[in-house]
Amino acid sequence: QLQASGGGLVQAGGSLRLSCAASGFTFDDYAIGWFRQAPGKEREGISCISSTDGSTYYADSVKGRFTQFSDNVVNMVYLQMNSLKPEDTAVYYCAAVRTAWAAIAFARPALYDYWGQGTQVTVSS
Repeated sequence: QLQASGGGLVQAGGSLRLSCAASGFTFDDYAIGWFRQAPGKEREGISCISSTDGSTYYADSVKGRFTQFSDNVVNMVYLQMNSLKPEDTAVYYCAAVRTAWAAIAFARPALYDYWGQGTQVTVSS
């Protein structure tokens, strides 16, 4: 299972770090992605990290502002979010897919095997 945390309320321009704790599966066999869903919008894939070499992929909407990284020793994945904008307001989810290659699964939610419960991020203007 996956447990996401770290959301909250922040002013525009601020930062937050989301965490995702993984358990119950072999972490090294899975790519981990972050998705978000704003009210009335479809779920958007924003980043994904490969379990083999740590390579990451980002949506254009967050590239240069968000950084995903993992700690394979403790089975944790993080999303560092800087320069937050009001349009980043959404529920953020982490998800795991059994593949070594993030490029295959990036932004394709139907492929994912496990989902966290979501954590709310609200950015005020």
